Amino acid sequence: MTTSSPPVLALDGASIDGGLYTDVTDFARHTHWLNGTAAAYSSVGMGVFVLFLLVAWWRARREGNAVMATVLATPFAVIIAYVANTAVKDVFQEPRPCRALPHDFLIEACPPVDDYAFPSNHTTVAFAFVAALFLVNRWLGSVALLAAVAMGSSRVYVGAHYPHDVGVGALVGTVVSLIVVLAARRFCLTLVGRMRGGALRPLLVAAPPSRHAAGRGAARVQESVPEHASEWR
Repeated sequence: MTTSSPPVLALDGASIDGGLYTDVTDFARHTHWLNGTAAAYSSVGMGVFVLFLLVAWWRARREGNAVMATVLATPFAVIIAYVANTAVKDVFQEPRPCRALPHDFLIEACPPVDDYAFPSNHTTVAFAFVAALFLVNRWLGSVALLAAVAMGSSRVYVGAHYPHDVGVGALVGTVVSLIVVLAARRFCLTLVGRMRGGALRPLLVAAPPSRHAAGRGAARVQESVPEHASEWR
């Protein structure tokens, strides 16, 4: 007599918000002019967040060790968030909506059976970047947030994820990233300070203005002062 292993109880995403998913994909069905742009951004839009990080690094070269520690920790935060999100996927094993709702409109090809939907990796990574960037510069973080919301929305629009996949992915990315980055700001400041004073200084600290440039700047300031400056008093 042989016994078979019990079936995996996969998360039924269609019963959570399958109706909202269908509404979004029906909208995509009637907006063909947007399909190409959404599909392209959904596929390669992560490059935008790398650019944001490069801008953050450039600004951090003129900031203190805490800001530079945030920038340096961001790639680790993103990777750890991705790994944590993949672990959650393996636990819940939610089938992709293209399998549960095969008649809904689809832009992106249906992934393999073992490529689970919950939560969204794309959204997790995007919001991991956002959480870290907010600690570098609020304006930069706000722009990145708009890009992350667009990324999550595009994943539903192309038919790859349910809305709850995106929402939980945003939560996982934000929480994990904040934990990693805040830990780096707490425990790695001494290390970052040593790095900024060593061989990596040209990459981590902005070069001060040359003496010639500083002299010209001082001369311009001197020229702007009226001859009878006492009259301003």
